[in-house]
Amino acid sequence: MYVPLLTHDEQVDVLERLDFVLRNISELRKEVEELRSSLQPLAAEIIAEVRSHLEETQKVTRRRRFPFPRERSDSTGSSSIYFTASSGTANTDDGESEGGYTTANAESDYDRESERESEEGEDEVSCETVRTARRDSLDLVNEDEAPLILDSSLEEGLGQLLQQADRLHNGDEQEKREGFQLLLNNKLAYADQKDFLWRLARAHSDMCEITEDADEKRSYASDGKEEIEIALQKWDQSAECHQWYAILCGQLSEHESIQKRIQTGYVFKEHIDKAIELKPEDPQSYYLLGRWCYQVSNLGWLEKKTASALFEAPPTATVQDALQNFLRVEELSPGFSKAGRVYIAKCYRDLGNNSAAVLWMNLASELPANTKEVAVSDAESERELEEMRSVWEE
Repeated sequence: MYVPLLTHDEQVDVLERLDFVLRNISELRKEVEELRSSLQPLAAEIIAEVRSHLEETQKVTRRRRFPFPRERSDSTGSSSIYFTASSGTANTDDGESEGGYTTANAESDYDRESERESEEGEDEVSCETVRTARRDSLDLVNEDEAPLILDSSLEEGLGQLLQQADRLHNGDEQEKREGFQLLLNNKLAYADQKDFLWRLARAHSDMCEITEDADEKRSYASDGKEEIEIALQKWDQSAECHQWYAILCGQLSEHESIQKRIQTGYVFKEHIDKAIELKPEDPQSYYLLGRWCYQVSNLGWLEKKTASALFEAPPTATVQDALQNFLRVEELSPGFSKAGRVYIAKCYRDLGNNSAAVLWMNLASELPANTKEVAVSDAESERELEEMRSVWEE
């Protein structure tokens, strides 16, 4: 005889539960459809905005002209290279920027021809951007798909952008701010370009130097360090990336404890050494290393005790090490840095070679106030020159 597993009341209860589940599934399906319908216009808006931004960037960068002489920045300086460093300005031949790009001062037949070619390829680039954005919105992007490569018009625009960024970096505080904003405004278009990223990090370093608020200084240094870390992950064979990573680490450590500053000293030295390995003829890296060596050789009692307590092998360097690096700077680029010559004089003074110290003090005095250092370093160099000069006169 068949005996039901569930009583009549239990069967009714199960049916009611199943009906409840089915109703919920039906309602959920309707909600999903409504959500999908609402997302489609949003995806279309995003695609339109991306396309509009790219087209505007292409037009602006193609037509931008810079009738100003370019300057070169090859060095950085600061009052304490062991903990921080800052970027500098320099005069160089008109028509060439730090990145080596040729200056475009006025429109030419070649410029107009390039504009026509760029306009012909503009629709194709924009369409590809829309297709890429649409694939992203539908989550259908192939992970093995090759990254987009800059077309000729965007590459030309990047070159002009870097020229202007170098010029503004070499200017006064207001120009540095303009350069920082210029790079931020173009980050969407060029964030995957090495030469753009390390300049963006450099601009953060500039802002860290010129702002007076401690919290803002820390914020600029931290943001710049994040930007250059991204660059280093992709281009660990770039001397500029290692150089500016070291500098920004030092700037950030200025707002941290003695222990953290000493740890940063190791990081600074490691990345400057790597920069020299990758670009051994760059005087800027030797200047930075010389400042580091001199600062370490003059560590205070508290810093030495802290380093000895925290690390098996605390950082070590001598005045002779610093001197060799500063002399290497002069060998590679005579007159590269007024501050560098002041430090050569200080090294000889510390080593007891007074005649050589006087010689280099006089050589430093012959250089203009504004060489490869920023105003702060120039003022510091002038003060140190005056102090040394007064000592010799006494």
